[in-house]
Amino acid sequence: MTGDEPFIAAVKPLVDAMGGTMLPPDEAGPEDVVLAWEGADVVAVRLPQLADSLDHILAAMERKEGRPLADLDRKAKQEVVRILEARGAFAVRHGVETVAGALGVSRFTVYNYLNREKGL
Repeated sequence: MTGDEPFIAAVKPLVDAMGGTMLPPDEAGPEDVVLAWEGADVVAVRLPQLADSLDHILAAMERKEGRPLADLDRKAKQEVVRILEARGAFAVRHGVETVAGALGVSRFTVYNYLNREKGL
């Protein structure tokens, strides 16, 4: 990945936030995204599987909170569920179960938080 290091440095925080991996463009597979700058391929990005993305998002939320999500109070857990729903976390297979495990609550509780957010 020689060449446009400023470009690579600029996109790295986004790739990291998505849980992706950067690699040289000539190592890109068919599912990778090759980023070009000024007409030249600079870097390829390998995106994570959706389930891995959810784990990555949950880990980032824990880092932001500075403690396990299970240690949050009810209101904070409801906010986590709201954020995760906005990010599409519950479209992932077993998303509710994964989030419930991270929050230390039951699936039923997560569904209650979701219904509360929707005003049901």
